[in-house]
Amino acid sequence: MDSRRRFGKYKVEREVLDEQRLKEVTKRKSYSETHPSLTERLKASLRCTVPKLKKSVVSSLPVLYWLPKYSVWDYGMPDLISGISVGIMHLPQGMAYALLASLPPVFGLYTSLYPALIYIFFGTSRHNSIGTFTVLSIMVGSVTERLAPDMDFLKINGTNITTEVDIIARDSYRVQVAAATTVLGGLIQVVLGMVKFGFVGTYLSEPLVRAYTTAAAVHAVVAQLKYIFGVSPTRTSGPLSLVYTLKNVCSLLPDTHLPTLVVSAVSMVFLIAAKELSSFLSPKLPVPIPVELITIVAGTFISSYSHLNSNYTISVVGEIPSGLSSPSVPDVSLFGEVIGDAFALAIVGYAISISLGKTFALKHGYKVDSNQELVALGLSNTVGGFFQCYSVCASMSRSLIQETTGGKTQMAGVASALIVLVTILKLGPLFQELPKAILASIVFVNLKGMFKQYSDIVTLWKSSKIDLVVWLVTWVSTLLFNLDLGLAASISFALFTVIFRTQLPTYSVLGNVPGTELYVDIETHREAREIPGVTIFRSSATVYFANADLYLEALKEKSGLDISKMIIYKRRQEAKQKRRERRAERRAKRQAKRERRAQKAAQQLSAVPVFSVEEEAGRWGDTCMDRDATDKEEQGWTERENGTVFVIPTTPQTPDGHCRWEYLKGGGDPDCTSLGWMSDMQDGDTTTLGSSSEDTLSHDLERVSLGSLGKWTWDIHSIIIDLSTANFH
Repeated sequence: MDSRRRFGKYKVEREVLDEQRLKEVTKRKSYSETHPSLTERLKASLRCTVPKLKKSVVSSLPVLYWLPKYSVWDYGMPDLISGISVGIMHLPQGMAYALLASLPPVFGLYTSLYPALIYIFFGTSRHNSIGTFTVLSIMVGSVTERLAPDMDFLKINGTNITTEVDIIARDSYRVQVAAATTVLGGLIQVVLGMVKFGFVGTYLSEPLVRAYTTAAAVHAVVAQLKYIFGVSPTRTSGPLSLVYTLKNVCSLLPDTHLPTLVVSAVSMVFLIAAKELSSFLSPKLPVPIPVELITIVAGTFISSYSHLNSNYTISVVGEIPSGLSSPSVPDVSLFGEVIGDAFALAIVGYAISISLGKTFALKHGYKVDSNQELVALGLSNTVGGFFQCYSVCASMSRSLIQETTGGKTQMAGVASALIVLVTILKLGPLFQELPKAILASIVFVNLKGMFKQYSDIVTLWKSSKIDLVVWLVTWVSTLLFNLDLGLAASISFALFTVIFRTQLPTYSVLGNVPGTELYVDIETHREAREIPGVTIFRSSATVYFANADLYLEALKEKSGLDISKMIIYKRRQEAKQKRRERRAERRAKRQAKRERRAQKAAQQLSAVPVFSVEEEAGRWGDTCMDRDATDKEEQGWTERENGTVFVIPTTPQTPDGHCRWEYLKGGGDPDCTSLGWMSDMQDGDTTTLGSSSEDTLSHDLERVSLGSLGKWTWDIHSIIIDLSTANFH
């Protein structure tokens, strides 16, 4: 039906659609059309066509898309310069971060080579530099030291157990642990990517990731203190391991090895000064100054000619084998012990990589496929694990260097891999005299950017208190519960805050801004005016089972309409309507019966008149029953409670069982008004709603106006619920 009403200057001319009419107008597809069966989806996925096969191959192997279009003239030189710059950074960072993973430095170089080559073929980001990263190195180090502690590798001299550690056996087993963890984490990433689970990274919000990396930086600092001060603390694992390790380091400070501390201090001063100079001169330089590489070359040269290891017992890197290692199958028996750590490594590594990739893609105008990135990172870890590499992801510092030095495509990764390959094959033994204190100093200085993230506390305090709480909880839980349990606790708390925020949304009644089609909250916008007779209700959160009751309570508070009472009253009135129909049907039957009796009596009058006591008693009983029914009906109306909402049938029930209901909003006292004696003062007469006639009842209800109700405030004929925030159907 067409509904055309005019309310002051607001004119509404729209068709009011019921559910059946809505289906006819919109021609909505059936469920079977929009949700094909499992068999149909399986057939569609297995159906193979040439375009579909080509698209599938190109999406799975992105190198086939960009390599044929590669222009050596346009991209060759920028990618070469960028790759050399990144490759130079790979060398010191690979060796330094291997110490964080509690592995020999050469395995950091392996980790900088193999995964980067695999990513070139399967990755979609043009600027991500895959390799070692601080956070993942610390996470791997926590696993290797937990499963291969020094106490399990003490040398046995005859029948006596010495305090000397069998370093070769310990490092060999730690490499096996790291490789098994990396392969398992890579397999998890591949499986998640194949089932299109790339959105899993979105559950790690920016405050959570930044707080997690900040706390990981603290773990990295504590892990490097033994190299800085030249002490040998007992490293513990599990919850509160950071506290115990820091306590052990502090207890050993009186035994600090002074030559090692001097080397660390000099290295850090030089690194900080050189980096500041490099950042100052960076606008004038085509490529950044390779500060870390200069540091390790100078440190190796000084150590070799000063014999720091033999003269001052300063710990050095030691033997670095030249050449590539042969691939080997990881120890599958370790999978059960490292599955939790592998999953944490998979999620954290992917979250860091995809966030960096999307940042560069948005800046340079290309697209990064989140699912394919998950597969590419998983394959890089899986293949790298067979070559004794540990978990990798995109590095923030190297990726920025690759982007700022003009890198255009993944070919920059080829150039950087060649630099690392040459170092492993020919230059590796030259770094055997490099002091570990210098590598620890490089880690220290490179963590400066992460420690700057403590300024997030001030920023989040001003912008979002809930995000600040997430940041603080993540930071504290990561420090106390270690990196794996801390991540699980942080994600759980972040999801809890989402649920909590859906329980406390902002509810508002919207009004129109005059002269526009804007509808805004009337409580926060002075210009907004509510449309007479229409209430537009909105919630800032989606509606689902957990906040449905709160939604109804807010609707009642904002609009004055008690939906639950409306439903109860509607059901009561429907039941009353059915009882009236049944009584009317019984009255019709009794009337027909009386008419038949009257006809029979008229026929008998022509014969002998007979007085029947039973018939008179039955006739008298029928009359009494009609009167009682009428009285009860009137009493039901007059004793009806006048709550917040009245539900009044305005039309009799149609043969198909439907009738029209009118909902009235009131703010009066339940004791002041009852429908049994309401009158229409404006019409000047009294309308009694206790009539037993359905036609009279409907006519009287139509004549009742809100102006005749003393405690009633204003009229409302329509409620519009804004469900634009709803996510569930």
